Order: sequence, then C-alpha cells, then structure tokens
Amino acid sequence: MDKINTFIRTYIDLILYITLMLIKVIIYGSEMRAEYFSYTSLFSPVLASLLFLAAISVILNRKKRIGFLYICNLLITLFIIGDLTYFRYFKDVISIPILISGLQLGAVKSSVASLFKFTDLIYAADFIFILPLVNRYKYKNGLDVRKSLSFSLFLVFFVIGLSINVKAFYSLSKEQPRLLSTMYNKVYIVRKLGILNYHFLDFYNSMYSSINRRIPVSKTKEAEIKTFLQNNSTNTYNLSGAAQGKNLIMIQVEALQDFTINSKINGQEITPNLNKWATRSVYFNNMYYQIAAGGTSDAEFMTNNSLYPAPSGSAYFLYSSNEFNSMPKNFKASGYNTAAFHGYRETFWNRNVIYKQFGFNNYYNENDYNIDDNVGLGLSDKSFFNQSIDKLKSLNSPYYAFLITLSSHFPYDDPSKYGDFNVGAYEGSLLGDYLKAIHYTDVQLGMFLDKLDSEGILKDSVVVLYGDHYAITRNHEKELSQFLNKTSPMSDIEWAKLQKIPMMIHFPDESIKGVNSINAGQMDIYPTICNLFNLPSKNLMGKDLFNSEQKNVVFRDGSFTDGNYYYLSQTDTFYDMSTNKKVEENEDLKNKKENAINQLEYSDAILKHNLLKKFESSSD
Repeated sequence: MDKINTFIRTYIDLILYITLMLIKVIIYGSEMRAEYFSYTSLFSPVLASLLFLAAISVILNRKKRIGFLYICNLLITLFIIGDLTYFRYFKDVISIPILISGLQLGAVKSSVASLFKFTDLIYAADFIFILPLVNRYKYKNGLDVRKSLSFSLFLVFFVIGLSINVKAFYSLSKEQPRLLSTMYNKVYIVRKLGILNYHFLDFYNSMYSSINRRIPVSKTKEAEIKTFLQNNSTNTYNLSGAAQGKNLIMIQVEALQDFTINSKINGQEITPNLNKWATRSVYFNNMYYQIAAGGTSDAEFMTNNSLYPAPSGSAYFLYSSNEFNSMPKNFKASGYNTAAFHGYRETFWNRNVIYKQFGFNNYYNENDYNIDDNVGLGLSDKSFFNQSIDKLKSLNSPYYAFLITLSSHFPYDDPSKYGDFNVGAYEGSLLGDYLKAIHYTDVQLGMFLDKLDSEGILKDSVVVLYGDHYAITRNHEKELSQFLNKTSPMSDIEWAKLQKIPMMIHFPDESIKGVNSINAGQMDIYPTICNLFNLPSKNLMGKDLFNSEQKNVVFRDGSFTDGNYYYLSQTDTFYDMSTNKKVEENEDLKNKKENAINQLEYSDAILKHNLLKKFESSSD
C-alpha cells in the first residue's frame, strides 16, 4: 500500500492531467454539436490522444514532466476556448490556415467579443488549484523512478494510445472516405476523434499540403481536372449576349438571407425596396450560399472566379499570388473598365493584393471615401452608396463595378443608427437587431437604385444583387423558428433548407423578369454573367442558370443538394427534400456524393498548384 501511495504521489501530476483533460475535452465535444454527442464514442479517441502526450511526459524527469503537462494543459485549454468562440459564428473549428489569416479578427473586435462567453473560462478554472496541489504532493515520499520503469510506462501508454487511435481513424476513413485527407468537414472529425486528434491531423495535413504544393500534380490528375472543366461548360442559347455592351453593377449585400424577402414583422415589410426590386428583376429564390471559413471573402471569391473557397482559411490570403480566370479580368479583356468599391480598410481580407490579381483597374476603399457617418463596423451604407454614385459616373463605359456593403455586418450592434423599425417581441435579441440592420440596408439600397435610375445609369446597366452568407447562427435558432412559425428545435434538413440568399438580376428595359427557382449557388453567378455578356466561360466550376438543368449545389463541407435530395455530411445522412425524411443511399446518390467530393478536390488542386496559369498558357 505504501508503494502504491508513493507511486500516486510521484505521478499525481500525470493522473490529474489525464483526468482533467478527459473532462475538459469531452465537455468541449458535447458543446460543439450537442445533438449528436456521444460520451461512449468520443471517450476512447480522446483518451488515446491524451495517452500520446502522457507517453512523452513519463520519459522526462519530475520537474520537466510537470512543466510539460502544464504547458499541454494550457495549450489544450486555449484551443478549446478558441474553437468554441470560432464555432459559435462560423460553425467550424480553428485550423492552421485560419490562424494564418486570423489577424483579420483583430479588426472586428465587437464581433469577437460578442462570441466569447465568460463561462468558457471554466475550462481554465483548474489552473487556480492544480499547481499548489501538485507542488504539495509531488515531492513527498516521491518514488525514485528507474529508467526501465519510465520506458515501460512510455511503451504502455504509446501502444494503448496507438491501438485505440488506429481503430478510430480507420473506422472514420471507412465511414467517410477521403475525409481525413481533405478535411472538408472538420466539425465531424472533432466529433469522432476529439480536439487533440483533430489538431494533430490538421497540423499534419497543413505541413503535407505545404510540401505538396511544391510537387507538380500528376499528369493523370491534371488531365482529369481539365476534362471536368471542359465538360462542365454549358451550351448557351437562352439570353446569350442579352447584356453585351452594357455596364454591370454587382452588389454583394452583407448578411442578406432570403427569409427576409417578402417577410413582414408587425405588419411592416422588412425589405420593402428589395421586394419591389425582385418584381422588376429575375429573382432567384432557391440560391444557397457556399462559403467556408473565409466568410464574405469566400462569397466574393466564388462570384468572381467560380471556384470553391479554400477548405480552411481564406483563399484571399492563401492563394493571393495565383493566376485567376476572374470576372474582372474577363471583362477587362473585352474592353471594360473594372472597379471594386468597399468603404472599409483596403488591407482587410488582403483585398488590396487579391483585387489586382483578379484584374480590377481600381479599388475604392476607406482611403477614397469621406468617413463621415459610421454604422456598425465602419462607413454607413447610406454614405457609401451616396459617394459611390459619383465614382460610378467617373468610370468610362462600359464598366464592371463590384460594390460590397458593410452596415448589416454581425453582430448588428448599432441599433440606434438603424432607424425606427419596430421588431416587437424581438427587441433586444440578435434576430431583432439583425432585422433592424437589414431593414436599414434595404432603405439605403432603395435610394441607391432610385438614384441610378434618375442619373440615367440604370438604362445602360445590368444590376446583379445577392447576399454573401448567413445572418443567424443555429444557437439563435429558437428566435428564428418563432419568427418563421416553425417548430423548435428545427431538424437538420429544415435548418439546411433555410441557408439561402436572394439573387436578383435586373435588366435595363425590365423585359426579362420573374421568379426562377432553379437549384443554384454562388458558384453559378459568374457563368451566368458570361452568358449574358457573351464572355468566354472556360475553366469555371459553376453553371449558367439560364441554360442549365437542375444540377448539384456542392458545399465546402462535402454536403450537396440536387434539388430533390439533400446530403448532410455532418451526419452522413440523405434527406428527401419534399418530405424532410431520411432516405437510404442508393447508387445514384452515392455517385452524386462522389462527384461532390471530386469537385472540391479539383478546385483545391487548381488553387494549390496554380493550374489555371498552366491551363491558360497551354491553350494559347
């Protein structure tokens, strides 16, 4: 008994470390996706990952071991708090590429502050007592550990950890092939393998990807990608060249979700101007956003390139030196002037660098606007649109002008500036603040569009308007369910079907208008513009919405919908969209699932290996 007590005192730090870390990591796992959480399935891989670190610690001397375990505890705690904060808005977990571009978060302090919860500090509560407790027992009757015992413990911990992890990794790779290499669904990996295994895997894949970028893609894979791009081109006959020679004014509206269109609260229309604009345009009411961790920048990237965003981090940072077959470059080659407009910092999302790569002649940013009125993060949409009119008038026609709004940016925390819009029972809630913010932006859009008309710009311009991404995250689902008169909690498929943005294309004479319900995504905007303006449409991954049959809309996490069925990669489940019922995978759905993953891999290869530069040069 004395030897056991002495052994416990000698390894009290290790015992505490494994116990506390198990508790922390398993509770963290339950917070990530509580509705799918299983203690029994997560316990083994979490324990295995902790045993790897424990194995390292036992070959160190006592002083170094306690320091090593303390640092491990600190790092794991920081990752837990960071992951949870990030997950609350992005519904994803932090990765190395995200950390590389993470300095951008520092510029949006209010957004970060609104996501952090002080209850997260409970994960760090053990730091208050762990050091005094360990110091109290560590050196009392401590066992002088022989090297042979240390090595034996190392082997035991390492072999047990390895055995459990091999089984867990193998099971996941069989369940979702290519998930471990592509990491297209990081939350699912965390759910199945735990936070430590996920971050170990993320580190490995990030290092491998960095090395792999220097290795040329195989000729076979290159030919496969090239064939896909060639076959993906749509035969254009409907509305081909309908806008040729006209200006294109494209407006990306911050956090504009489709559920606000034609909706009312307390008898008031939330977006009265956009509702009217939809009746004067072709209104695509079945368009999904397809962004990943890059948020707004991902939406810009897709609509201007028809390539998928990076699986982690932002393509605006990771691939800023690539060659792109972008929309502004395409317009520029056709004799158009090209300009981007955003009343925020020029360096935010690396826009000052990437816009040059895209082919924009001018980038009007915070330095080019009089910051005379702030709403939310920066220059108000009202002032932005008013000042942008004069800049548009200074452009030589024909031109492509790309405008990005700002005032309706999360966390919608400037209600005093949004005007008097009564949200009733939702006053003070996130949903209520969002409805005020998007109503404010709608008012400014209405005035801007009216001014385009009165200034004579509208008669010579096609206007494309769309939302960039979601506004309401699932942790605020109850408010949204109540507003939409849906049951709460919503099922996964009900929530997925809500993740839509409006897209409207307004033609100068308004002869082309109406509702178009084609299954669509942001990737399809650029190919559609190519058809309308008679631009070359090679090397694009989306489809022309005026000349395509229903096709898959693929999401960055490997989910997809073909309009009839929806595959959710988070749960590896297929749903019938008409009934919201789960369905079994059949051969057709299996092939569509495989095709979705292939498309993501093709796009990733194009970005990682700068293949468009090679494709362009080979076609000259």
